[in-house]
Amino acid sequence: MYDLGIIGAGPAGYTAAEHAAKAGLKVVLFEKNEVGGVCLNEGCIPTKTLLYSAKLYDNARNSAKYGIAVENATFSYEKIVARKNKIVRKLVAGVRAKLNNENITIVKSGAQILPPENGIFKIESNGEIYFCDNLLICTGSENIVPPIAGISVENENIWTSREALASKEYPRSIVIIGAGVIGMEFAVFYNSLGVEVTLIEMQSEILGNMDKETSRMLREDCAKKGIVFHLESRVLEVKGDEIFFEKNGEVQSIRAEKILLSVGRRPNVQGFGLENLGVEMHRNGGIRVDERMQTSVPRVFAVGDVTGFWMLAHTAIREAEVVVNQILGENDLMSYHAIPSIVYTNPELASVGETEESLQAKEIKHNVLRLPMTFSGRFVAENENATGLCKILTDENGKILGVHLLGNSSSEIITLATLAIEQNLTVEQWKKSVFPHPTVGEIIKEVLNES
Repeated sequence: MYDLGIIGAGPAGYTAAEHAAKAGLKVVLFEKNEVGGVCLNEGCIPTKTLLYSAKLYDNARNSAKYGIAVENATFSYEKIVARKNKIVRKLVAGVRAKLNNENITIVKSGAQILPPENGIFKIESNGEIYFCDNLLICTGSENIVPPIAGISVENENIWTSREALASKEYPRSIVIIGAGVIGMEFAVFYNSLGVEVTLIEMQSEILGNMDKETSRMLREDCAKKGIVFHLESRVLEVKGDEIFFEKNGEVQSIRAEKILLSVGRRPNVQGFGLENLGVEMHRNGGIRVDERMQTSVPRVFAVGDVTGFWMLAHTAIREAEVVVNQILGENDLMSYHAIPSIVYTNPELASVGETEESLQAKEIKHNVLRLPMTFSGRFVAENENATGLCKILTDENGKILGVHLLGNSSSEIITLATLAIEQNLTVEQWKKSVFPHPTVGEIIKEVLNES
């Protein structure tokens, strides 16, 4: 008998297993693929590794602006990919080491949930049945393949992020369908390598629900570097290497060596016996949970992408902690008050809290404080000819509601804003903090002083 059964060993699953085992709970963890999940093996870590190589290449080609001469800068895609694979192997090994606990049983096989008996959950794997008092479902998500004529993963011209990351060669031209976070990161990566990149997006701006001002600025920066955007455009059909799409009422087409599907992900809720539990589902296709990450069935929890909300690894990790704390008897609740989102492009874009658009939709009166990132001396020293933006949204009493950053180092600075929003700080409270000098993060202090 196990205290906790966990299906899925991504960031949520391995975090829950480690936390529970350290607290003395007996855990069984099921994973049919590799520990680390999509994030570590096919998502967050591999893409950021590739993007860093691309950023270094960009820096080498533009180093003359900093008084450094680098002639005929080149890259080896084979070595870039080899380094990516090495990093992934190293971090997967690290996760395995964290799970090396006598209280954790790792089952390297798929799991099937059987109908519970007498309040005990039963999971079958490889012909063996495991009994659990509590069950945590963190089976993640999968790429959406849109129902468009000619689009099929069997078509060798069509990639999802999985095929793009696995490829040992890069295309000479690529059309990316969808300008969300994943689409933009791949667009910037391939553009840095000299690939002809075109993005087709149905919405009027890139990056979905993120701050429109900083999104627009990022798009304009990318366009200057040669990335072509077709906004408010709908893909109609794919024939071989030709994509037909509608824009402004007219049908256009473009050819490319590869087509990358980046239209989002859907929760993985099929194929592991979820129907035997009878949990309530949300209309987004995910499992409905409350603030304790509890499903409609007592002692059955769900976290991460499988809920259909906040498909981010860092959110899933915190949700997993909430679940284990609940099992341990602690009154821990999940808060989505301050969930940061980051786009690891060059320049980086980071966001947390409300946007101007969301506040307007909620009819919440607010103030906007903003300054170019060039008000930070460190930013100017390290980002020749870049401008960027730091924007802080407050309510009428000065409470911090949202922070949006465009410029390199934003991925690190956003943590400051996340804490400020989570702690309900006001402008006056936050500006009393001492910001080290010179840092790019000082831009926050500069903006706060504008109030």
